[in-house]
Amino acid sequence: MSGADQVAPSTAQPLLIFPYNGNGLEALDCLGQAYRLVGFMDDTPGKQGVDRHGCLVTGREALQRWPEAQVLAVPGSPTSYRSRRSIVEALGLPSSRFARVIHPSARVSPLATIGRNVLIMAGVVITSNAVIGDHVCVLPNTVIHHDAHIGSWSLIGSNVTIAGSVMLGENCYVGSGTSIMNGVEIGDGTLIGLGSNVIRSVGGGACIAGNPARLLRA
Repeated sequence: MSGADQVAPSTAQPLLIFPYNGNGLEALDCLGQAYRLVGFMDDTPGKQGVDRHGCLVTGREALQRWPEAQVLAVPGSPTSYRSRRSIVEALGLPSSRFARVIHPSARVSPLATIGRNVLIMAGVVITSNAVIGDHVCVLPNTVIHHDAHIGSWSLIGSNVTIAGSVMLGENCYVGSGTSIMNGVEIGDGTLIGLGSNVIRSVGGGACIAGNPARLLRA
């Protein structure tokens, strides 16, 4: 069954996903019964139309066409993550218009705090007193432990372990398979490479990778 074939109840909140990218397509699996996909928005004319799954891809005029729809904005990759904030803010939306999409199989403690425009994929575990900022994307099977703080605008890969009391800054990218030791602080705008083992704090704007993780560039 394709994402377009999944039928949400008529009471489900209509949703627009921006842009038409890998994160957006993966979000289709996370909607459950809470959201009903209206379509994707994308600024690239070549992507607009109807995709092979029957999903509508349109421009930003969709914001006015479906004013009741909430928006999930999930741009960004390891090469473009630092521009996420400017791209999302350019949509010009109030915070109340942004969605919070959590896969039905994710386990989120009632003592955790989850921001707006957050996508939490299948198998994610977020434990007590963890704080997830606004505009954060967490890929499948990641575990975020107690009292960890994930800064707004950050992207967290799959199978990541973020131990207790970690402070991850804003607009960071954490590569899949990474482990971050308890109490470590990661500065804003940091890129952590795939499969890294982070055992020391690092300042902002760094690029680190390895086991143990080492500074590749500042």
